[in-house]
Amino acid sequence: MPTLDRDGVNIHYDIAGSGPALILTHGYSSTGQMWDGQIAPLAEHFTVITWDMRGHGASDYPADPAQYSEEATVADMAALLDAAGAKDAIVGGLSLGGYMSLAFHRAHPDRTRALLIIDTGPGYKNDQARDGWNANALKRAERYEAEGLPDLSRASAEVRLARHRDAIGLAHAARGMLTQRDARVIESLPGIKVPAVVIVGANDAPFLAASDYMAAKIPGAKKVVIPDAGHSANIDQPAAFNAALVGFLSDAGLT
Repeated sequence: MPTLDRDGVNIHYDIAGSGPALILTHGYSSTGQMWDGQIAPLAEHFTVITWDMRGHGASDYPADPAQYSEEATVADMAALLDAAGAKDAIVGGLSLGGYMSLAFHRAHPDRTRALLIIDTGPGYKNDQARDGWNANALKRAERYEAEGLPDLSRASAEVRLARHRDAIGLAHAARGMLTQRDARVIESLPGIKVPAVVIVGANDAPFLAASDYMAAKIPGAKKVVIPDAGHSANIDQPAAFNAALVGFLSDAGLT
């Protein structure tokens, strides 16, 4: 269980395979374990990095809310690439992890070989819509603070798999990482010049329109809809998901 010391915050990560680097980031309230079904096919071609964001899983849960932010998450991702000896990587993730992958590309386009955007939204240009998203994120934080770790048996598959030490890290992450401050990420989409795939489960209704938008705005992006899959398309239909992902990487000349 390797860890990376980020100014006193230990970040848990795992590395499998060899070859060019590929980093996968989990969704909010999940962990890197959600990618277990993708490790074997990807590790045949890549050095696969999975990890737990701060406040999640086996990583540290800093007490200071200021240590949770989009900027800190992007910096953690860059540091993980450094730890793996990778100058650049294929960068991907699900939901919040996909958003952070887009944020990573915006901050480090020179370190991004391709983007894997899965069951994700790109943020909001409209302030009112962003405020609505943030209000829901703050309610989640308040619920974790008031109730602790809830019964997750009815959550989507990637969350059901997760194991967290306590709820306070998730509350801080909701306030500092799940909330959004501006439109910089969504406005960066037309400037993406690397190969990109947008994957969404056919039953992931809240993210279908966002996936259409990203596929239209990212130049040359490929869009894949996974039948009979919800928000965690990679877990709901792993064979179809893996085939779509490996096919994209092969078609893009990245394997």
